[in-house]
This record gives sequence, structure tokens and C-alpha cells, in this order.
Amino acid sequence: MSPSSLDARKMKALQPAHELWHAYRPEKAEFAFRATSNNAARTWQTKTRKALRDAIGFQSGKRCDPKPRILERVDKGDFIREKLLLRTSPHTVMPVYMLLPKQITKPRPTVLALHGHGYGVKDVVGLWEDGSERNQPETYHWDFAVALCRRGFVVAAPEISCFGERQTDFSYLNVDLPWTEEPRTCEHTAALASHLGGSVLGIRVRDGRRLVDYLASRKEVNVRKLGAMGLSGGGTHTFFSTCVDTRIKACVVSGYFSAWRDSIHAMHHCACNYVHGLGRFGEIYDLAGLIAPRPILIESATRDDIFPVRSVKRSIARTRDYYDVFGARGNVQADIFEGRHEISGRKAYDFLTEHLGL
Repeated sequence: MSPSSLDARKMKALQPAHELWHAYRPEKAEFAFRATSNNAARTWQTKTRKALRDAIGFQSGKRCDPKPRILERVDKGDFIREKLLLRTSPHTVMPVYMLLPKQITKPRPTVLALHGHGYGVKDVVGLWEDGSERNQPETYHWDFAVALCRRGFVVAAPEISCFGERQTDFSYLNVDLPWTEEPRTCEHTAALASHLGGSVLGIRVRDGRRLVDYLASRKEVNVRKLGAMGLSGGGTHTFFSTCVDTRIKACVVSGYFSAWRDSIHAMHHCACNYVHGLGRFGEIYDLAGLIAPRPILIESATRDDIFPVRSVKRSIARTRDYYDVFGARGNVQADIFEGRHEISGRKAYDFLTEHLGL
């Protein structure tokens, strides 16, 4: 019997995802949030945070000397932009831009500014991809690291693994041969990390945790008043880093907080979004229980097609219900704004100012 002779129901059964969607049951997941009391919720957090660290991988390696090396300091008029190299593992070096308000007299509240897909960290600190200066914000990221610094925060903006200067060199490949092509760094790294039992997210979270370790040594930084903000892949990084690292006291997740079923499993997304066995933790709002009761602001654009706003709104509602268990429903805030897949900032900068005590 040919496929054309089958009815619609049988045709659906030919599709591989059809079987998998029947197994997609976040409400039955091992680590889904089911707590109904504060004590039970705290117990769930302890168990689930450890399990999440194990799932994303690369969290148990020995800490190494960061060996910070300052490469440049640029006077931007109202702030200093410093570029440094930081060692995050025995075999990993990460570029970081530090944006420092002038006339710092005591340790300041600090924000991790985590960029999304694109040409890398330069796009959030006021630089074009060729490294030249720009003085007007560009769309998508809107130079949000600069905006945060001008609010008075010390800002640490790392080059996230797989972007900018942290791309893999595939020049050894002869792409003129049949069937040979150069892979994207994200896809190659995701496949290799998975082969080793981890994920790209695990590498990024590990790097972020080592950055926080380093920040604790800086006299300009008050690491007890630490926030994080990121868009798209940086929103993913912000979300998982805040789940894992309780030193982050408030976060802004932009262009990401849709249920996974409606976003990263509904259409094409970069391979760096995926973690083996993440289904054991339910849905995105279940993991948000690891952030509670710390304040979280979720930004979502009305025309963000890759993270549908209706799904974001539903996920926010579920997250607020879970925060209720901690008596902290009001700590889940939202900025639903007219626009596309981009930073808003309309509420975010005030939110971080309020909750980090600038």
C-alpha cells in the first residue's frame, strides 16, 4: 500500500515525531515541580539542582587559576571598557569585557550580560563585528551591556562558547572534496559534548560560574548583589545559570521563556539548545522553580516567532503558581512588548536596579 492511499491518521503515524510526542509527558517527569509547601519545595530544589548539574555536564571539574590577563582598557567617556582573558578550565580561555562606571568608590552591584546568537560579545558592548566602535545602539541586542553600565552597574560580558573568538578552526578540512563541508561550531560542539555525556549549555554554565568566581576577587564588584541578563541564546544561558548558581540574585530572561514543546521542539533551533534527558525535568516552568523565590523578569516580544508569546504567557502563569508555594508570586514579572526577537529593556533596567539595590 502506498502512502498516498493511507488515510490522514495513518499518514501521521509515518512521521517519526508522532511517536515521540506521545512520549512527551512533562507532567509525569521525574523532577517536575509538584511541591505544595515551602519545605517540600526547598527539598525538591536541592535534589533537582544537583540532578540538573549532572544532566548538563561539565560542572564537576576542578577549579583552576583564572590567570586573568588584561588586553586593553578603553575610556568611553562615562565608563571604562576593559577586555581580559580568563581561564575557565585547564584547556579553556574566555574573553570577557568588563564595563566599569567611573569614580567607583565602593563595590558595586554587578550584572552578567550574556549575548545571544550573532557575531558574539562585541554586539552587546558597543562594537561592530570588525571591532570598530559604534556610538548608537544596534537592534536585536540594543547594546544592553552598555545600557546597564550607564545605569551604574559593573557589567561582565563574556564571549560565550561557540561565538566570536571562540569558534572552532576547521581549516584542516578539504571542503573541495565531495561530501565534505565545514560544520558550524555550535553543532559540532553540541555533538562532541553529547558524545562525552554533557552539553554546550553545560560548558556555558561552567564558564559563567568560573566568571563569577573571578568577579568575587575584583574590588569594584559586590558579588553578593549579582544579576544576570541575556537574550535568545543568552536568555537560555541566563536561565540555566540562575537555576544552577544561587549566587545570581535576580535575572532577566529575554527571548526564550516559551515552553520547549512550543519553541525549541516545534521548529528549527540551534543544536546548542538541547540537553540529553532534559525531559526528566518537566517543562521550562518546572525548572523555573529552581530560581524561586529569587526575582525573575521575563521579556517577550509580540512578534517573536521562534518563542511564541502565547506560550510565554502560559509559562509565566505556571511559574507564578510555583512561586506561590514560596510566598513570592510577585517576584515573577513580565515585559510583553511590541516587537520582534530582540531586547526590550523597558522594564529590565529598573527591575535589576530595584532588586540588586543599586
